[in-house]
Amino acid sequence: MNRQDFYDGKMFDAYQYMGAHRKGDVIEFVTYAPRAEKIAVIGEFNDWTEEFMEKDGQSGFFSMKSSAAKEGDMYKYCIYGPGGRMQEHCDPYGFEMELRPGACSIICDLKQYEFHDKKWMVNRNNGKHSPVNIYEMHLGSWRQNPDDENGWYEYDEIAKMLVPYLKENHYTHVELMPLSEHPFDGSWGYQNTGFFAPTKRYGKPQQLMKFVDMLHQAEIGVIMDFVPVHFAVDGYGLRLYDGTPLYEYDNKDTGESEWGSCNFIHSRREVKCFLQSAANYWLEEYHFDGLRMDAVSRLIYWQGDERRGVNGTAIEFLKDMNLGLKQRHPDVMLIAEDSTSYPGVTKPVYEGGLGFDYKWDLGWMHDTLEYFQTPPEYRSRDYHKLTFSMMYFWNEQYLLEFSHDEVVHGKATILQKMYGDYEGKFPQARAMYLYMIMHPGKKLNFMGNEFGQLREWTEKQEQDWSVLKYPIHDAFHHYMEELNRIYQKETALHEDYDPDYFRWLDCHQEERCIYAIGRGAGEMMLAAVFNFSDREQEDYELEIDGSWEGKCILHTDWDCWSGETPKGKEIWEIERGKETSKITAALPPYSGMLLELTRDKKKTLKTKNKK
Repeated sequence: MNRQDFYDGKMFDAYQYMGAHRKGDVIEFVTYAPRAEKIAVIGEFNDWTEEFMEKDGQSGFFSMKSSAAKEGDMYKYCIYGPGGRMQEHCDPYGFEMELRPGACSIICDLKQYEFHDKKWMVNRNNGKHSPVNIYEMHLGSWRQNPDDENGWYEYDEIAKMLVPYLKENHYTHVELMPLSEHPFDGSWGYQNTGFFAPTKRYGKPQQLMKFVDMLHQAEIGVIMDFVPVHFAVDGYGLRLYDGTPLYEYDNKDTGESEWGSCNFIHSRREVKCFLQSAANYWLEEYHFDGLRMDAVSRLIYWQGDERRGVNGTAIEFLKDMNLGLKQRHPDVMLIAEDSTSYPGVTKPVYEGGLGFDYKWDLGWMHDTLEYFQTPPEYRSRDYHKLTFSMMYFWNEQYLLEFSHDEVVHGKATILQKMYGDYEGKFPQARAMYLYMIMHPGKKLNFMGNEFGQLREWTEKQEQDWSVLKYPIHDAFHHYMEELNRIYQKETALHEDYDPDYFRWLDCHQEERCIYAIGRGAGEMMLAAVFNFSDREQEDYELEIDGSWEGKCILHTDWDCWSGETPKGKEIWEIERGKETSKITAALPPYSGMLLELTRDKKKTLKTKNKK
């Protein structure tokens, strides 16, 4: 180990030296606790009797070798801080931990699993020019195991069910809420104690590796939420690790987060090494295809409050970490969950940015959901809530999301947010999701949204799969499958960050609540026309530059989706001229129509579809 790199904050593989590793016939334990007076290792291999580690001068490192210890043994560190007070801790760099409420680390050999995903890894890319449709999920509440007291399936058991589901629903990636070990189920993994240990809730590290491997072999990418901002306050974790604040600030104002957890002190170089090594660890050892970094706004500004100013040391940490991760894994996705307007989040570090590939478009999400919650008589007033996003879209590389945060804590589910009564919510949701697909930006949808979940999400219950026995939910689910299939197939929808591939065909129908969007360049274009009012809009006319012919490839009001329009009986026509084409249509309430248009070089004529 190059200790100078550790002290300088440059290491991305500190986990290869720290923690418990087999070295020949012995297990070597190494930890860093610069202000500890002494440290002992206790574990199954020594009957939980203290064996003291050797202190390496004033370096801050402690180490011990044991010929009795073996893979699978549990252990802890007994750390005596200044003044001799002792606290038991799990290993900050431990690769495995026991199930809560247990707090022991477990000696683990990461090389026991052999991946079979070489083809995927060779061809992997960060999705900039390809479809990215992410299914966000919480592993413990997607489906629950009736034979387990906690309801949990193991990682590889979930993969066997998940792979066919994702393929049938045409998702390209899955994003997993944090899997690092955490003591409290209700934190959903966002308050960690084991930053290098996959949660024991769903099995062993090798089973998580198999989970990722199985999805890769099915050509599905796997993204994991990563939490570089804060950690759990439990005494056996990182808090006061050497008897003093080591990983956290030493004052409450900056040291305690709004969630009651401890904020990392990113100015400490040892902390930088810890976090960037943890990020690299999941990409390198588990083959994850990306990290969605939580609460980035809390790194950009002190406590996430712009009035407190920019946190310069945390900004430098982000830049250094993202740059180092991209140098080692240029084809992975780094995604920022950031609600601020701080510039350059998705610009490369060498251009002065933070180095993320994508940023969640939380503004788009809020404006869209607020619009569809609004009674139709006020939508003319709020018309430009749906156009505002394109005023700033080209500033960053945005990802559109309807995430877990939008379906909890009294917010209602996505379907419930739609204005009106039960049956009236479905056509609005169908039209809204077509709008989402047509809007530039990669996509993310939380589990349950795809079939119209009506109960707010909780980690304690599985998704309400039983609602699929109701025809209207089943039809909505099939609609989402088809919408995702179209998105995955149509290359015009994949070039999200090239302005040539997007245009407002009509965004000035305030009184009628009609919008029209075009996606594509060259000889083919997808055009979607929306009526978000509660009235049928007859004889709507849309003029488009160029001579086009076309066909309707999806209508949100088709009767097969529980709508009112028989498939193939949509009322519309296109009149092609030499310089322009005119589309005329009758638009049902709360509907969207998707047309596939191709340039016509023949004589002027009409394509009709009338009752």
